[in-house]
Amino acid sequence: MKFSKEEIQNSMLLYAVTDRMWLKDGEGLTDVCRKVLENGATFLQIREKDLDENTFEQEAEALKELCASYRVPYVVNDSVEIAMDIDADGVHVGQSDIKGRDIRAMIGPDKILGISAGTVEEAQAAEKAGADYIGVGAVFGTSTKKNARNLSLEKLQEISSSVSIPVVAIGGINASNLMELAGSGVDGVAVVSAIFAAKDPGQATRELKVLAQKMVEYE
Repeated sequence: MKFSKEEIQNSMLLYAVTDRMWLKDGEGLTDVCRKVLENGATFLQIREKDLDENTFEQEAEALKELCASYRVPYVVNDSVEIAMDIDADGVHVGQSDIKGRDIRAMIGPDKILGISAGTVEEAQAAEKAGADYIGVGAVFGTSTKKNARNLSLEKLQEISSSVSIPVVAIGGINASNLMELAGSGVDGVAVVSAIFAAKDPGQATRELKVLAQKMVEYE
């Protein structure tokens, strides 16, 4: 599925990143993601570090079909090969992945490319590497990356204003701290446990989306 630059920018508002460690007994990742999409998530990334390659690809394929039915952009974390195998909308990679590799050339001009960044220099390098958007963090620290540093609001503003592509904030964001990002210039928030660890992921998604909308309108 092809998305315009405007659609990609708008899809940053509430960017959900999967984490199966929070699944309850008898619950499948696709079931939870369906609730999340039904309740307004605007983008989905599959990020499952502990799955073997075959299982990951099967899960990735199932979520691709689900996202297509909601017309929500869908990317695979890290694995360019799996993203291309299943014809996902794109891939999200880290800074180390763009060193010595032209990811944009590998995936072609029409796929979505997201790249992580934590500094102005990294953000600008990501834009030069052909990124459609940048994931900036960790803004509040995070349980998913033990060595992640917090980013100040000023640093977030600096990074956002240094590039012309959309920026999504990630790292420890939840309903109680999301509004602290108001005025930062980001186009939305990426969340993991604030949705997937919630007692009711659907309700959590609805509440976070309302807050995210307020945050981006705050300027």
